[in-house]
Amino acid sequence: MPILPNYSAAVKKRGSWLNRRALLLGAASAAGAAGFPDRALQAAAWRPSSPVHVFIGYPAGGAVDTVVRLVGEGVRRTTGAVVIGEVRSGAYGVIAAQAAALAPPDGYTLTSAIMGMMSVLPAIPGSRMALDVDRDLTPVINLAGSAMAVVARPDAPFNDIDGLVAHARSRPGELTYASSGSGSINHVAAAYIAREVGIEMLHVPYRGGAPATLDILAGRVDLMVANVAEVAAMVEEGKMKALGVTAAHASPMIPKAPPLALRFAQLDFNNWFGLAGPANMPADVIEGVAAMFATALREQETVRALATRGLEPLIVSGSAFAEQIRSDRARWGAVAKNSNIRLE
Repeated sequence: MPILPNYSAAVKKRGSWLNRRALLLGAASAAGAAGFPDRALQAAAWRPSSPVHVFIGYPAGGAVDTVVRLVGEGVRRTTGAVVIGEVRSGAYGVIAAQAAALAPPDGYTLTSAIMGMMSVLPAIPGSRMALDVDRDLTPVINLAGSAMAVVARPDAPFNDIDGLVAHARSRPGELTYASSGSGSINHVAAAYIAREVGIEMLHVPYRGGAPATLDILAGRVDLMVANVAEVAAMVEEGKMKALGVTAAHASPMIPKAPPLALRFAQLDFNNWFGLAGPANMPADVIEGVAAMFATALREQETVRALATRGLEPLIVSGSAFAEQIRSDRARWGAVAKNSNIRLE
């Protein structure tokens, strides 16, 4: 994998950020808030007095953008604070993370910090990132998670995980699976599932999820692993077959897809979406920012909005979030080693 470029020269001082094109996720100012109903937020020493900016490292309309937008709207409703999301997609989220890493650690600048960037990519041999996520970022809060779905082309000669296993074993190495790129969560999750169910598959990497999905729909690749919300409509329309979800319970978005963890205990995992700030954020700032987002995640309107997109609130903050990052990195690092995944 090539070294990702350093974009620090392009990042201006924070005072100019309000002039950049951004997605405004809240309209009321924190100073005008009527009150902070959440007890954790009431107890927090830090509260925002101006908009909080979140750099979103993935395309507009995607899962990460959706989570930030929905939770940002919840922040406005529950606290009166403003969250401004700005899409800076590319390089597996690293471009956005670099911009946030160069900001003051004052709580007003954050970056999307998802499992792929924080736990998967750093664990894969040969991966070279333009920043050290442990040194350059501070984990703040894990917002939400989504089970992943194993989906197949519409004319696949199997309809469930047993059929997939039987087909793959009868044709070793012929079954293909798509991903949004080598080292992506789609890649390592599919490799993990293949190892757990005892089959071999051929990886076909794409430059992004959209072209991978198109080739599944066209029948040029056999299957892929994706966030439930990204494929639910296509499954419902019969354009894809859902073979299962990586959970111990069915997903309301694709209720007919069996929970794989009931058969394979290790296949109970989600793809999570969190937030991080620059290095050296003071503890009271971390606590205050996390409390603000946690307040929104406890609001029923936010919970319902996330659920309609196959997402569940997680609310793991501070040191607990840092520990989750380390734990998942160990898990996916073992998957990469056992599946001989390496980036060049």
